[in-house]
Amino acid sequence: MAHRIEVGLLPEYRDALGEKLRKRAEEQLGIEGIEQIRIVDVYTVDAGLTPEQLQLAAGYPLRDEVIQHSSTDEPLPGEFDWAIEVGFRPGVTDNVGRTAAEAIALATGRPFAPGEAVYTSRQVRLTGRLDRRQVERIAWELVANRLIQQVRILDGAEFQRQGGFSVVVPKLEGLGRPAVESIELPDDDDLLAAISRSRVLALSVREMRAIRSYYTRPDVAKLRGQFGLPAMPTDVELEAIAQTWSEHCKHKIFNARIRYTEQGKTEEIDSLFKTYIRGATERVRRDKGERDLCLSVFEDNAGVIRFDEDWSLVFKVETHNSPSALDPYGGALTGIVGVNRDP
Repeated sequence: MAHRIEVGLLPEYRDALGEKLRKRAEEQLGIEGIEQIRIVDVYTVDAGLTPEQLQLAAGYPLRDEVIQHSSTDEPLPGEFDWAIEVGFRPGVTDNVGRTAAEAIALATGRPFAPGEAVYTSRQVRLTGRLDRRQVERIAWELVANRLIQQVRILDGAEFQRQGGFSVVVPKLEGLGRPAVESIELPDDDDLLAAISRSRVLALSVREMRAIRSYYTRPDVAKLRGQFGLPAMPTDVELEAIAQTWSEHCKHKIFNARIRYTEQGKTEEIDSLFKTYIRGATERVRRDKGERDLCLSVFEDNAGVIRFDEDWSLVFKVETHNSPSALDPYGGALTGIVGVNRDP
């Protein structure tokens, strides 16, 4: 049987996350009338814990006993007008849930069995003059990511009547049978462009033409036939090519030859990266000579500099797997926070 543990700040403490969300709702969505927002962290424990173990789990492992309080299998006390609960969709990695399971296992001395897990979600409690449409906008535009999360919304009366949100275990049950389709690439620029747009490939007509030219070659068709593959690319192949050729992976703009004209003067730049980033760095290092502190530059998105005779500093600033085409913010997160990995 699964259980819910809710953890939140004690009423006498300011909720900085809630205040930040209220400010964003006002400034970004133009939603006024919000008096207060309180955040509650929810842990759905899908494990055969005893009542004593569950109470222990709701203590030190999951809450700060100085400024937070918790509840098990009942809502955390509080008065509000609306409640939003945001959790991961089934199959999405829940790293906080994994860590919570490890912490509970250490605290209780009971290891989690195969199939047992902890699933996390976040509850947003809003007080103020709001209608459902406004609450839905806050949920989907400021709190949740449609690609990986799901949302439940209750007004205050519904929340009280139902005794809070029901227990939901976002466990992935079984695996679907994958379907693969062959994509016909017509000899028509408009249709090729339409395929690129509809499948969010972000490929130009010229690139789509290059792909079509390859797959229509007789030798390629013959080779594919030997392996039971269709003449035209499968959706998987087309997606793989689009990813490999994407700006994010291939850095086409960074590596392109660019002709730049200003005030009647034309200049050709052979790669913005090689000229203004790598090239500038190499010139600075040459000028510094023996005073150069760099030990490794431009290797595997990392750099190493000498700190002193005994220590060096390593900086790693790029790694993520959010698909930029589907989730622009997640795709750009690399440049915002550095390493962002959800394996």
